[in-house]
Amino acid sequence: MKRKKVCRSCQKETKINFVTNLVLGVLVLSVGALCLSPADSALQTNGASGEIYRRGSDDSKSVSLMFNVYWGTEEVYRILDILRLHQAKATFFIGGCWADDNAECLKRIDGEGHELGNHGYFHKDHAKLSVAENRKEISACNRFIQLATQKTPTLFAPPSGAYGENVLTACKALNMKTVLWSRDTIDWRDKNASLIYTRATKGVKGGEFVLMHPMQETADALEDILKYYESVSLSVVTVSEHLKL
Repeated sequence: MKRKKVCRSCQKETKINFVTNLVLGVLVLSVGALCLSPADSALQTNGASGEIYRRGSDDSKSVSLMFNVYWGTEEVYRILDILRLHQAKATFFIGGCWADDNAECLKRIDGEGHELGNHGYFHKDHAKLSVAENRKEISACNRFIQLATQKTPTLFAPPSGAYGENVLTACKALNMKTVLWSRDTIDWRDKNASLIYTRATKGVKGGEFVLMHPMQETADALEDILKYYESVSLSVVTVSEHLKL
């Protein structure tokens, strides 16, 4: 039986078509990944339940300092003194069980033009809670802030950044926005003023949300952090002002 001759030009054309299609496929996947990536977006949509804000606009000339507060009342007062000295405004995400015992501190935060956000009542893992449980924790924290300041928070920062659809659904029902961060100083763990300063400033860009806590070392580093922002013409504003909510 004679072997059928194979057209070499056809083989060559087939190979070229295969390589071309492979390259096009890789390009399509790459472009799709870039389009879907939320890393550089101020807003990330998560299903039908709601949205998460991780930063402000890329063309912003401001940054936002976010202080999650469940302890450190004395350091909160130090932080307020330093912020006032530099005419900077921050957002304080308040734990409800802390708010229960620190009404005067809450009043000062509010009175000096800073923003009060919600950080849950008992620092639970909100990703593991039902919608009803999320609403209960968030609403309980809101009540204590309202009692002290007659203002209702509009922003919720889930403890440890843990969230899911139930968190977003609960926040949407309460007319609140879910906020995370773009830059974490990890001050609660490392307790090192030099590291905190570096993490808050190195490569910082307008639109960043910088996460902090009322640690002694954070208060120690804060003035130098604010001076650095001033040196690169970045103002420090609340999260809501940043997002124009």
